[in-house]
Amino acid sequence: MKYYVFTVILTAAATLAFTAIVWRIGLRYRLYPEIRERDVHTTPKPRIGGVAMYLGVLAAFALSSQVPYFSIIWTEPATVFAILAAAGLIVIVGVADDLWDLDWMIKLGAQFLAAGIVVGFGGVQIFAIPLGGEIVVSSWVSFALSVLAIVVVMNAVNFIDGLDGLVAGVALISNIIFFVYTYIVARDTGASSYSSLASFIAVVLIGVCIGFLPLNWNPSKLFMGDSGALLIGLLMATAAIVFTGNLDPRLLGDNDVFGRSQLLGAFIPILLPVVVVLLPLLDFGMAIIRRMGKGLSPFSPDRKHLHHRLLDMGHSDRAAVLVFYAWTAVVSIGVLLMYIGTSQDWPGDYWPGVGYLVLGAAACILVTRLPRRRRTPEPSTLSEPSRPDDPDAEQRTA
Repeated sequence: MKYYVFTVILTAAATLAFTAIVWRIGLRYRLYPEIRERDVHTTPKPRIGGVAMYLGVLAAFALSSQVPYFSIIWTEPATVFAILAAAGLIVIVGVADDLWDLDWMIKLGAQFLAAGIVVGFGGVQIFAIPLGGEIVVSSWVSFALSVLAIVVVMNAVNFIDGLDGLVAGVALISNIIFFVYTYIVARDTGASSYSSLASFIAVVLIGVCIGFLPLNWNPSKLFMGDSGALLIGLLMATAAIVFTGNLDPRLLGDNDVFGRSQLLGAFIPILLPVVVVLLPLLDFGMAIIRRMGKGLSPFSPDRKHLHHRLLDMGHSDRAAVLVFYAWTAVVSIGVLLMYIGTSQDWPGDYWPGVGYLVLGAAACILVTRLPRRRRTPEPSTLSEPSRPDDPDAEQRTA
């Protein structure tokens, strides 16, 4: 565990330093687009924070190559290099989009290319679906399913990037829960080492988010932009596939390993990786249905994302972000407690987790429905991504 803690600390420190440097470079060389009619901030702010985050990721992987504890990560260096290459590609495209507003077809094509690099060259694929038994998919289905999963998660994370500190905080919470889960499973399955690529990616993202948040918290000085949001989505999806898609199906049917509840033991390996990105996936799905229902491109900007709805209810920017944090923590911790309860022989098995989830959800509903102030919702248009009365709010129109 101490190696993971050191990794978080060093990655956070490196990312914070890179973030400060990128911010100053962005201001000095005016690396930000002109204020658009639909923008809400009055002072131009660089949107290249993803560059600093990617440099933090590179620093963490470079460090891991020199630490014997993480040697298992480098047993197949092609996988690591494919992930880093795909991440670099997505950061370049994200920066170009934030500076010059690329066509959505170009961005989507780049996302599929990046996912294809991870899956095709890195071998990160869903070879079997862990549903309590061995459900092996064909090679072509495996490739297509893996690529699609990565692209969907990338866009889901990008779609919620609408307020200062929102994506970084949600990703921080999600990856903490995901890391704890992978660590516990490694222990429960009797793994010879708790070191794994999935756990390491989660730890790296924890450090990156901690290092980036100080300059991204409201009022922010720097936006992560598409480059940062897509980078987080790519790495989170990759970690989930590395972990879930490669679990031994024989272990999944063993209730002594994955809990005595057959239902929970069958679904927990795929449930928790999905739950940690539940809000982004929910927002993404709603946006796709909403836009296509109007005959628009699924990537057409609008002002009906979940965070916009919270703002219209009267929440301040910071309050809306904290509401997202709370929902993410309650749902993901609840599912994690269900697994721990069944695997550790807790009284009531998974019911303590269910109880936590119900009480936490009730509390979240209360704070969601009762903002500290009320305001009249603004008309939702395709040209107004956020509130004109808040110049400090980060705006996104994914």
